Amino acid sequence: MKMISRTMPFFLLCIMIFSLPAAAIAQTPLTNMIFDDQVLLDGYTKKYSDFSKETLLAMIKDNTLTPYRSAAAVRVFQKKYSEEVVSNEKRKIEKILLRRLHRTDSPFVQVEIMYTLCQMDRYRYFKSMAPALTQKLNHYNATVNENAFNRLNKLIDSGSNRHQEARIIFNTLRKILFLSRKRLEAVKEPDPPLAMKLKLLRWSIKVLGNQELKKLPKEVIKLL
Repeated sequence: MKMISRTMPFFLLCIMIFSLPAAAIAQTPLTNMIFDDQVLLDGYTKKYSDFSKETLLAMIKDNTLTPYRSAAAVRVFQKKYSEEVVSNEKRKIEKILLRRLHRTDSPFVQVEIMYTLCQMDRYRYFKSMAPALTQKLNHYNATVNENAFNRLNKLIDSGSNRHQEARIIFNTLRKILFLSRKRLEAVKEPDPPLAMKLKLLRWSIKVLGNQELKKLPKEVIKLL
């Protein structure tokens, strides 16, 4: 059971459930779906897939929208429109996304916005957004971990193994892993969040070179 869902009033959960597309409800047992953040996000994403750019931007600006709906609106905008906006329109949309990012405390929304900004202007936003996305791998919510990891992988796949970007990822992971090195002493089989970090770490070392290994705590090296 996800903590974010456990603290949410039941009537809000009911509203979100019955607002989902019928297909999403039919394909998932109700007892699982109530507390499945990914199903809710995917359901709203499918529901909004035909929305216009203007409608999606209006939804992103709406302070009353639930985190699941807001995150889905950003995700659909990213998939359909983020790479086609240019010039003045691009700057206006970046301001809308940054305003929502600064005002939301939802990790679901934050992950989608940080990735979208990187997609819109990689050179401008990677340095600030990639570390923040990497930090989400430490979140208690498994869906946040998974989504952040998938977005980081997409950024890596769409790049050219740039040295500077690998350095940003490596330095962020190095700090995270140093802080948790005492807990790592007893780890024999990495759990999913740690496995995600190690996979990204291997990529960064592959780009930067094996000399980076000496900068890592010994507890991490044994897991690599």
